[in-house]
Amino acid sequence: MAPRKQVTYSERPTHAARAAHAKGERQFKTYDTSYIRPKPSKAPVVIALVIALAVLGAVIWGVVTIMNSCSATQTASLPADQEATIVIEEGEGADAIGEKLAAVGLVGNAAEFRNRVNELGVATQLKPGTYTIGGQTSLDTIIRMLEEGAGMDNALTIPEGSTLAETADAVAEVTQGRISAEDFSAAAADASVYAADYPFLESAGTNSLEGFLFPKTYEISYEATADSIIRLMLDQFGAETANLDWSYPESQGLTLYDAVNLASIVEKECNDDNAVRAQVAAVFYNRLATDGEPSYGKLESDATTAYEVGHEPSAEEVHADTPYSTYTNAGLPPTPICSPGLACLQAVCSPDTDALGKYYFFYFDTDDAGQPTCYFSETYDEHQETFS
Repeated sequence: MAPRKQVTYSERPTHAARAAHAKGERQFKTYDTSYIRPKPSKAPVVIALVIALAVLGAVIWGVVTIMNSCSATQTASLPADQEATIVIEEGEGADAIGEKLAAVGLVGNAAEFRNRVNELGVATQLKPGTYTIGGQTSLDTIIRMLEEGAGMDNALTIPEGSTLAETADAVAEVTQGRISAEDFSAAAADASVYAADYPFLESAGTNSLEGFLFPKTYEISYEATADSIIRLMLDQFGAETANLDWSYPESQGLTLYDAVNLASIVEKECNDDNAVRAQVAAVFYNRLATDGEPSYGKLESDATTAYEVGHEPSAEEVHADTPYSTYTNAGLPPTPICSPGLACLQAVCSPDTDALGKYYFFYFDTDDAGQPTCYFSETYDEHQETFS
């Protein structure tokens, strides 16, 4: 017996079967099957959200980085020829200090200062005090100043009559050794290095700047160098002597360098009386101009030998045959022996005319009232009488 053929519902040929089949399809199409359908996965949405947040974070980080970068590169606004004073209180940190520096234009912004302080690891070493800082001072220099503390004295005082060696020591002291005395002396060892910028040095040749480092009080910045300090002093010499008339020393055959040399001796030999300075200058002119008695062209100044030996000289030392002995050698010593003040330079430019050609000797003592007095004499015998 042949197997029965399986007939599907849709293959039934009758009209009734086809109608029943169509009705079933219509019913199936309207039946709610949502509860048995598989639910869609949320994973793609979560992944998309994570990616979006990551992109947004990257954008924000980039903006912040760019803003910080731009902020860090801001330049200090205070001009180099101006100064600003800030007061750092006890306990103030890098943020507060940075704000103060930025407020006066010494740094571009507070963050720049704070970040550099942190990089250097000196946040706990910034000292309170009052600081006066020049515009365009570098960030690292400002930080070093705050590390050093405001107690560092930046006033360099060079008294009248200071030697180059004494000036170098003073520079080393005020800079706390940052500029050594040796380095300063070396920088001042050859006047010709500066002659192109300072015409008054033309006749100094390759001698040192002894005599031209003008005595005064100078404000020294933390960034000062031996060269910049020397130029401050030479600038001051030029300004102070701008109105001096050098015609008299020139008429006596002296160069400007010679005149400064002579003024340095007047500085060491005199008191603070300008009239006496002019008289002493006249005495030295008289001695230089006389080939025979009583001076034979010799200045006979103990001060020149004192410069050479570094102490108050003995009678043997002043008469020794050495370059700076003006008892043994006629004329001026090889170099100035100190930095003369303006008053002594004026005395050499304008010596006392009444004393010119008259006095050859002078002697300092005290009068009956105990006041310092200078006695002038025409002859050696008169000079000797002042001691009796």
